[in-house]
Amino acid sequence: MRNLRRRLETERGSSVVEFVLVAPLLVGVALVVLQFALALHVRSTMTAAAAEGARVAALAGSQLDMGERRTRELLDGNLAASLVTSIRATRVVEHGIVMTRVQIEARLPLLGMLGPASMNVTGHALQEHA
Repeated sequence: MRNLRRRLETERGSSVVEFVLVAPLLVGVALVVLQFALALHVRSTMTAAAAEGARVAALAGSQLDMGERRTRELLDGNLAASLVTSIRATRVVEHGIVMTRVQIEARLPLLGMLGPASMNVTGHALQEHA
């Protein structure tokens, strides 16, 4: 019993040292998780905007630039707007089906050298005929 008491008394102040050693690790992990969540948010926002732009451009009587414009409207005022480098709408034929494709190229919001420098997001829609 005496030995236990002496041992507990000698560990005085060790919790401060533990906190100083562990806190930066926890903050680092939290920042990595937040950065990953930001990258996923930007990617999903751009995917939704590309799909909506493709739907608008695929309507009967609609032009490709209308899809590009709609995609830009959806991204304006959004966190992803500053990362977009280009938006392109094209008509493609896959397996005999005419489709409209809106492709967004943007910078990937990661720190330093982590991850690729850019990402491409694509939205598709079946072309309507009048």
